[in-house]
Amino acid sequence: MQQILPLVPIGIFFVVLLLVGYVVSYQANRATSFKKEYFLGSQNLGGVVLAMTLVATYGSVSSFVSGPGVAWNLGLGWVVFAAPQIITGFLILGLVGKRMTILAHRTESLTVIDLLFERFQSRLVAVLLAVMLIIFFLAMIVGQFIGGAQIFAGLTDIDYSLGLVIFALVTVLYSSGGFRAVAITDAICAILMLTGMFILGFVIVRDGGGLEGIMDMLATVNIDEQTGVSRNLEYNAGGALPLGLLFSAWILVGFATVGLPQSLVRCMSYKSSQDLHKAMVIATVICGALMIGMTMLGVFARAVITDLPKGGTDAVIPTLIAHKMHPLVAGVTILGPLAATMSTVSSLLIASASAIIRDLFKALRPEHQQVANSPIADAVKPALSYHEKIIIKGTTLVMGIIAITLALFPLDIVVWVNLFAFGGLESAFVWPVVLGLFWRKFNTSGVLTSLIAALGVYTVCSVFKISFLSCHAIVPSLIAGLIGALIGTWLGSAVFHQAMSKRTHDIFFPHRPWAD
Repeated sequence: MQQILPLVPIGIFFVVLLLVGYVVSYQANRATSFKKEYFLGSQNLGGVVLAMTLVATYGSVSSFVSGPGVAWNLGLGWVVFAAPQIITGFLILGLVGKRMTILAHRTESLTVIDLLFERFQSRLVAVLLAVMLIIFFLAMIVGQFIGGAQIFAGLTDIDYSLGLVIFALVTVLYSSGGFRAVAITDAICAILMLTGMFILGFVIVRDGGGLEGIMDMLATVNIDEQTGVSRNLEYNAGGALPLGLLFSAWILVGFATVGLPQSLVRCMSYKSSQDLHKAMVIATVICGALMIGMTMLGVFARAVITDLPKGGTDAVIPTLIAHKMHPLVAGVTILGPLAATMSTVSSLLIASASAIIRDLFKALRPEHQQVANSPIADAVKPALSYHEKIIIKGTTLVMGIIAITLALFPLDIVVWVNLFAFGGLESAFVWPVVLGLFWRKFNTSGVLTSLIAALGVYTVCSVFKISFLSCHAIVPSLIAGLIGALIGTWLGSAVFHQAMSKRTHDIFFPHRPWAD
């Protein structure tokens, strides 16, 4: 009975997600523009749903497990490291949200790479970005599946492989309903993430003897021999978090998140400026509450889980849920990390499918795009739409099945790439997006040299553990990418005589005079 009770809320949760996916998928099939509905929810998301889907996409299993586990070990210093995440929603929506939506309507773009293809008119750039996106996303999906399945199996005593298949298949099936299904389920997941955090907070404060008892306990453990103060209460965790690394956090989980395609695509999906402004406020509040709240709970958990669990720091929160809660309450609480995992995976799956169907196909088969925009398109639209629906949904399912297979037989290289993927995506997309949207002279040569420089430096620093002033590899990577963008743009203009066409100029920079 103790093992069955946690499955009750989990089973209800899974059924709700599948029902939402089915209903929204049925509506998508009847939409006037299936692709626009499937990849962007017909660009009419409200402010609340937009905020929730952005937060849920950004939050992951790490937000509920790994992050709090590290905070348990390092103390309040890790809260300082996590603090820059507060600005994520406000930054992404405020910096590029309105401009991306306007340009998406002008160019009829459905993905981030779709928009960059229109900006640079380069199939090579589109293919490179699409391939990197697919590889990095697949690795991130596998990592999320592994982490989520371990939690699911650990708290329900279900075999890992069986738990993975059930948990992952539910995610893949409802994700195949399209962007709107993902956005709505993301909103549900965000609410469950908040619910799980509040339940955890209540249990930790109750069993830790209140806030005063928790702080007294923290002051007596992990003492720094040099200062005589607990490392848990020092901003740098007794030197474990040097200032360079703390500064890097403002780049890695702060400003550079503007280069995450899975978040950027949400900037192309809202209905009105009012919804955008509402989402900026809601996303900032909820993201701050979740990211800082869960990290603080990881620190406070030291007063309840005094010894490092057998599974390491990643086992701190699962151990707390399993041993300090009633099984039914534990089942409700586990919905938090499960929801965080599933919302991230669903967003990655949709973006991966769009990269294959929309970006690669458009870049490699430009003649298809010409036919689609020709007068004969209307005559063949019904037949094309039927096959497109099958191919698009099938691609999402296939990507999910590949990720499930890799998660069943995880390889070391997959784990490494998963850790590399987050910063790798930022290294690849930050400058093409930011400079491409706001700098008129930025050209194809600038994009290519920026990609090579940023990813090259990031790879070398990550593989060989090279650190500059204790900074994370993302810092020298973005510096190298910016230098490469400036040099490449100059070479493209002065040597290769690259120039923006008048059509592209009128779309992206209509308020500035065009010069051939």
